Amino acid sequence: MLGIKRLGLLAALVVVGLAPAAAAQAAAQPSTQDTQYLQALHQVNLAEIVTGNLAQQKGQNQQVKDLGKQFVTDHTQLDQTVQSTAQQLNVQLPTQPTADQQKVVDKLNSTSGAEFDKAWVTAELAGHVQAIQATQTEISQGSEQSVVQLAQDALPVLQAHLDALTALAQTLGVPVPQTSASGTASPSGSATPGPGGTESPTPGGTTTESPTPGTTETAPAPSAS
Repeated sequence: MLGIKRLGLLAALVVVGLAPAAAAQAAAQPSTQDTQYLQALHQVNLAEIVTGNLAQQKGQNQQVKDLGKQFVTDHTQLDQTVQSTAQQLNVQLPTQPTADQQKVVDKLNSTSGAEFDKAWVTAELAGHVQAIQATQTEISQGSEQSVVQLAQDALPVLQAHLDALTALAQTLGVPVPQTSASGTASPSGSATPGPGGTESPTPGGTTTESPTPGTTETAPAPSAS
């Protein structure tokens, strides 16, 4: 009987010893914010690869073609990290861009020449502003370190894209969304929604629907998340 009691005590100690480890594992699981960011960024990448290829095929301005090629390269590389991180965290990623992003692709497919160049740049501007906002939110609100690190790595890439687009927009006479020093957009001017038109994560784990690129309607530039 004594031996049985000792075994019972040992078993109890083992369970107690496992409890902190189990709690630590649970704490490492991605939050709703982390999950939504991975999903949103993946859809941004999918959309950017499609629209970047369109820029190379249909762009009239050489800078549009060159930027499109650069975006395909950068977003392909970025998405490899997104997919790897999502797999490690058991996060299910969408298999295609959002319906709104597909509308943008359809719109760009229906334009050509100088009209395409302006529609593409306008769409990309708004889309990258949205992507930057979502990324900044993940950096400040995310809880899973691997996802936060991904956002920190993605931010300079997205900002470099936005800077290049801003310069090109000024050349083509395309309205540029006004941004604050932190890189978030302010409601100034008008712009057509862009390819980052996913449901971008916002504080508290909820989502707000962000505009998508290339639609014919013009809308105010997105406000800060």
